[in-house]
Amino acid sequence: MNEIASPTADLAVVAQGLVKRFGDFRAVDGVDLEIRRGEVYGVLGPNGAGKTTTLKMLATLLPIDAGSASIFGVDVARYPHQIRQLVGVTGQYASVDENLTGRENLVLFGRLLGLSARRARQTAYELLESFGLTDAADRQIQKFSGGMRRRLDLAASLIARPPLIFLDEPTTGLDPRTRGQMWDTIRDLVAGGATVLLTTQYLDEADQLADRIAVIDRGQKVAEGTPEELKTSVGDSTLQVRLADRERAAEAAGLVENVLGTAPLLTPEAGGLSIALPDANRAADVLIALRQAGLEITTASVQQPTLDEVFLALTGHGTETEIEEVA
Repeated sequence: MNEIASPTADLAVVAQGLVKRFGDFRAVDGVDLEIRRGEVYGVLGPNGAGKTTTLKMLATLLPIDAGSASIFGVDVARYPHQIRQLVGVTGQYASVDENLTGRENLVLFGRLLGLSARRARQTAYELLESFGLTDAADRQIQKFSGGMRRRLDLAASLIARPPLIFLDEPTTGLDPRTRGQMWDTIRDLVAGGATVLLTTQYLDEADQLADRIAVIDRGQKVAEGTPEELKTSVGDSTLQVRLADRERAAEAAGLVENVLGTAPLLTPEAGGLSIALPDANRAADVLIALRQAGLEITTASVQQPTLDEVFLALTGHGTETEIEEVA
C-alpha cells in the first residue's frame, strides 16, 4: 500500500483535468490545480461556478469522473482513507450538534476520530482557547452567534491536526466584523504551518487572504496567479468615475465600451463606473468622450485595478452572477 507522503513535499495538492458530470451537465470541466505547501490558495467564482464540487472531489466526498488528483503525493481516488487523514474540511454550513455545548461537540468529534476520552477533552480545551470560545464552551450551540458557530466548526475540522485545510466559503453570511475575525484565524493557521484551500465568492476575501488565486467560471479555470498578477493582467490602472445623473450610467458604460473596446464594471445604483485602462493615458480619452456626450462627472480618480475588474474582464460578468449547478 502506498504510504502517506511527507507533508514537507513542495506541493500539497496536484490536480490535472478534473471533471465532474451530473447527467449531461459538467459542473467541473477539466480543472488543473497546483497548491504549494504553506500557502493560502483561493478558488474564486460565483455561486454555481464549480468551486464546491472541485473541493468535494479533492476531499473524497464526490468521486472524480475524469482526471487525477493527489494530496501530498497520495492519490485521491486510490487511497481515500489516507486522504482523510491529511485533510480537514469546513463546509459552508456548520456541522455541529445544536443541542450540545461547544465543549461537548469537540469532545464528541475527538472520540469519533479515535482519541481517548482524556485526549479528546484536552484537545477540546486547547481548541476552545485558541478560537476564543472558552467563555462560551459550556453553552448550547443553538445559543451561539453565527461567527461563533463558524469558529467552532473550523475548530472541529482541526482536531486531527491535518496539514491541509479546505475552507468552503467560510465567511458566508457573517457580518464584516466577524468576517475579519475569521480572516485573522485563517492567517494564524497558516502561520502555524497549515496549507489552506479557500473557496470564496468574495473578491475582497481572496485579495486579503490568498497568496495565489484560481478564477473558476462555469466549471473551468479561466485564470491563475497572485492577486497582483491578476490585477496587472487587465491593465496598469483603473479609472473610477461617478456620474451626477445615475440614470445615465448604462449610457455612459456603452460610451466607454465604444472608446476602449471593453465594458466597464457598472454600479448603476450609485451612478459609478470602474473602467480598466490598458494604458493610464487612455483615461483622458474616456473623460473627453463623456464630456462631449454631456455626461456630467462628480468624481474621477485613477487607481490600481481591483479583483472586481479582473473577474469582469475574464468572465464578462461579476461574481454576484449565479450559475445553475446540479450540486
